[in-house]
Amino acid sequence: MNKVADKLPIDITEIRKQFPILSQKVNGNPLIYFDNGATTQKPLSVINAIDNYYKTYNSNIHRGVHHLSVKATEAYEEARRTIQQFIGAEHEEEIIFAKGTTDAINLVAHSFSKAFIHEGDEIIISGMEHHSNIVPWQMACEERKAVLKVIPVLDNGEISIDDVQKLISDKTKIIAITHSSNTLGTNNPIEEIISIAKSKGIKTLIDGAQAIHHQPVNVKELDCDFYAFSGHKMYGPTGVGILYGKQELFKKMPPYQGGGDMIKTVTFEKTIYNDLPHKFEAGTPNIVGGIAVAEAAKWISSIGFDTIQQHDNEILNYATEKLSAIEGVKIYGTSKKKGPVISFLIDNIHPFDLGTILDQLGIAVRTGHHCTEPLMDRFKIPGTVRASFAIYNTLEEVDVFIDGVKKAKKMLS
Repeated sequence: MNKVADKLPIDITEIRKQFPILSQKVNGNPLIYFDNGATTQKPLSVINAIDNYYKTYNSNIHRGVHHLSVKATEAYEEARRTIQQFIGAEHEEEIIFAKGTTDAINLVAHSFSKAFIHEGDEIIISGMEHHSNIVPWQMACEERKAVLKVIPVLDNGEISIDDVQKLISDKTKIIAITHSSNTLGTNNPIEEIISIAKSKGIKTLIDGAQAIHHQPVNVKELDCDFYAFSGHKMYGPTGVGILYGKQELFKKMPPYQGGGDMIKTVTFEKTIYNDLPHKFEAGTPNIVGGIAVAEAAKWISSIGFDTIQQHDNEILNYATEKLSAIEGVKIYGTSKKKGPVISFLIDNIHPFDLGTILDQLGIAVRTGHHCTEPLMDRFKIPGTVRASFAIYNTLEEVDVFIDGVKKAKKMLS
């Protein structure tokens, strides 16, 4: 009997049946997929939505009067409305389809900085950010001659509100911070940070890539200025993401890219840009990606965040307890408020070696710096082994994983 399913109002076994990839074997062992922080697997409803688009109404959007184009356009714009409702945005025009979180953050860093950042202004990020929420701001600072400030990470993987307040000055223009750390699992106090920023006229961008499928997000209630996330981290396809932004800010920001669909009229003398959201969606978009990510949002809603969070807590607590009992294990990121992510090392064993042995046992984990090199430098480590969980993972899989870690430790010690 499934240990997690016993405690939940859903049947994990039935959920797993919706993910065809989970039934395969790797190196002769049943696949145990604990690399969900990198990308999640896709349920049949998402796979079928992609299949149905290409089989029955594949066409370009916004540019045709024929049946297929009209149908594709309607499906794409309905997907936008689905995402709007999923994150509680006030206007559908505030939902921009991007290539992913990285693309969305780059859009804001480029266009916001051009409109609002001047020489000597300051941008604040945290020390646990993914490279995609570091490098774009470094580039913006270099171009605008601005200053990048970094909120330090405490030993337990949290940040201090006091440290945030100390960094804020009258030159601070935006705070860009992750909702949930992809490496440490830490859930940051974004509500408090947004409130502080708002009181001082500072804008906020939240990187929600690791949070969007683990906890409910309502951007209107949060009152953040921007919120970015990826489709493939929330049981949707790769190559598509969402950028939410307040309408009044988007209107003041210049386009990120030029081309088709983001214009009203073009002459060789002058171009008039299109209205929102098309102003920021140049060229033919990932049409099927937008449709499929909306299907993923519907699938998550059908499970419900109460169930998802109950499952997350069960599996995280169980895996943490079992892993901590292994001699020599050190877990990085011990906040009491964290998502279902465990990063760890064992004595002097290199994470790559441990990950390789686990793969031979059919267990997929992520090893390395997880695109958070500055965070690794802060803890003075080369990287970690990261196990990250999703709704289809079970406690039985954790037991196999723990046995695998013990076996790998014995082989490598």
